[in-house]
Amino acid sequence: MRGTVLAAPTGRRTAPENPPTAPIPITGPPAAAPAAGGRAPYLLALALFAAYTTLSVLRHRRMGSRSWDLGIFEQAVRGYAHLQAPVADLKGPGTNILGDHFSPVTALLAPAYRLFPTPVTLLVAQAALFALAAIPVTRAATRLLGRSSGVAVGVAYGLSWGIQRAADFDFHEICFAVPLIAFSLEAVLRARWRAALLWAAPLVLVKEDLGLTLAALALVVAWRARRTSRRAAVYATGVALLGAAATALTLLAVIPAFNTTGGYDYWSKVGEGPGPLAGAETKLRTLGWLLLPAGLLALRSPLMLAAAPTLGWRFLSGDPHYWSTDWHYSAVLMPVVFLALADAADSTRRSPRPWLRTCADRLPACAAAAAVALTTSLPLSALTEARTYRTPPGAVAAERLLARIPDGATVEANVGPISRLTGRCRVLWIGDARNPAPDYIALNNRSGWVRDPRGYAKQLHPGVRYDLTGTAAGYIVLERRT
Repeated sequence: MRGTVLAAPTGRRTAPENPPTAPIPITGPPAAAPAAGGRAPYLLALALFAAYTTLSVLRHRRMGSRSWDLGIFEQAVRGYAHLQAPVADLKGPGTNILGDHFSPVTALLAPAYRLFPTPVTLLVAQAALFALAAIPVTRAATRLLGRSSGVAVGVAYGLSWGIQRAADFDFHEICFAVPLIAFSLEAVLRARWRAALLWAAPLVLVKEDLGLTLAALALVVAWRARRTSRRAAVYATGVALLGAAATALTLLAVIPAFNTTGGYDYWSKVGEGPGPLAGAETKLRTLGWLLLPAGLLALRSPLMLAAAPTLGWRFLSGDPHYWSTDWHYSAVLMPVVFLALADAADSTRRSPRPWLRTCADRLPACAAAAAVALTTSLPLSALTEARTYRTPPGAVAAERLLARIPDGATVEANVGPISRLTGRCRVLWIGDARNPAPDYIALNNRSGWVRDPRGYAKQLHPGVRYDLTGTAAGYIVLERRT
C-alpha cells in the first residue's frame, strides 16, 4: 500500500484519553446521533435481498447450477439439521466437511433447513446475508459523507460485480463473512473498538483463511485507536495474533483431525503449480475491477488492509480459478473496498488540494453510476429479461425424470441432478473410485459427453448391470439391476 495509507485521519470524533486509573478502554463514545440514513439503508437492503433471491432461485428453477457446491453444502446442513455429523458424500463417501473446509458457521442454517428442507433455503439465506451487509455500508458512508453520497456508496456495494457474481453462484459459506466484515468496519469508522473486534471474531468459524482477515481487521483497529486509546490498540494487537494463531491451528490440527488423510487437501494449490507471476494479466485485470470503481481513492484508507489476506492467498495460489473475477471469491472484498472509499473520501474532503476535494465529493456518485452501468453485463441484468421468469419445458421434464428416483436411494450424479437429489437421497460424485455401486446413476448429458450410457455405467462399476430407465432434455437415469 502507499505511504499515505497509514496517514492518521483528521477531524474525526474520537474517544478522549482515559486517566491511568480507568479500566482498559476498548470502545469509543456512543453515538449521540440517530441511525444515519434513516430508512434508506434498510430499504436498500430489502431491494437487494429481493433482487438476489429472485436471481438465484429462478436460476435454480431453470436447473442452471454450474457447480456441485450447492449440493455439498446441502448435504452438510442436512446433517446438522438432523443432529448428525456434517457428512458430504459428494466429496467422497462418508467425508466430514470439516475436514475439507472449516466452516461450522453453516450449522446456523440447520433450523431453517429442518423446516424447509430444500436447497432454496440456502440460496435465500445467502441472498439475505449479502443484502444485510448493505445496511452497515450505507449507514457508515452516510455518517461520513451525508445522505446522498452514503446511499450512493450503498448502491455501489449492492450492485458491485463481486456481490453479483457471488449471488449468481449456487452457495458458499463466505456469505456469512460479508456482513461480519461490513459491521466490523462500520464499528471501526465509529471508533467502537470492542464492537469492531467482536463482529470480526466469528470469521474464524466461517472459513479457515479468514482468521488472517480477522488479524488484518484487528490491526486496522490497533492503528486507528493508537492515539486515542493505546491500551485498546494493544488489546487489538493481541486479537490480531489470536486470529493468525487460529488460522494456523485450524490448518495444522483441526482440519487434519477430520480429514481421512490426516492433512489439508488444499496445500497443493499454494505449494505447487506456476509461480506468483503466472497469470499476471488476469491478476492485474482483477485488481483493476477491484480498485477502479472506487477511483483508486480507497487506497488512501487503512481499511484496505483487510483485503490483503484474501488477495494474498488467491494470487499466490497456483490454481487459475482463484485469480479472476468469476465465482464467489471476491465477495468478501466488496464491503472493504466501498467502506474504504467512504473513509478516504471523508478525509480527502479536507485536503488542501481543491481538485482532490472535488474528486472526493463526486466519487461516491460516480461509483454508484459505474455499478449501475456495469450491471448491464453482470448477472442482475437477467432480471430485465422475460425468459428469466419462465421455466424451460426441458427443465420441467428433467425434474420429473429425477423425481422418479425414490427417496433414500444411493445415486451417483454430476452437476445438474445433484441439487435435485441431495435433500432426499445419498448422492455421490460420478466417477469417484471410492464409491460403492449405487442404486441409480443420474447424468446431465446435454452435451452428449456420454455416448453409451450402459457402457459408461459398466466402466464405472464392472460386474454390476444398469438399465436405462428414462431420458429427458439431455438428462439420463440408469437403475441398478438386481
